[in-house]
Amino acid sequence: MSNIPADLSYTAEHEWVTAPDATGVVRVGITDFAQDALGDVVYVQMPEADSDVTADTVVGEVESTKSVSDIYAPLTGRISARNEALDSDPALINSDPYGAGWLVEIAVADVASYGTLLSAADYQEKVG
Repeated sequence: MSNIPADLSYTAEHEWVTAPDATGVVRVGITDFAQDALGDVVYVQMPEADSDVTADTVVGEVESTKSVSDIYAPLTGRISARNEALDSDPALINSDPYGAGWLVEIAVADVASYGTLLSAADYQEKVG
């Protein structure tokens, strides 16, 4: 069974999102379920810092030994940081999807939109 931390929110596309911090920034990654389905991650393409992103649009991709999967922006805003460690070690997504394997941080345009994401229970129901 996949690890689904209760303190995160989720998207139907298998991204996890932290609660906005005091400045409205969230951290985003792919779920344990997604990394397990992908297999060994060998390459990650992410947007650059200061790029604008729109919720539910493709902003990058994760390539594994099995397939290539799109990364979707969970919320609208501006990329405030990207995980540069993934450039040299994309397997961090497999070994620590909720920690060192995070993808990007987004300064969210409308913090209230965070409430539209799936709860851990809703995501668990989706993935079974």
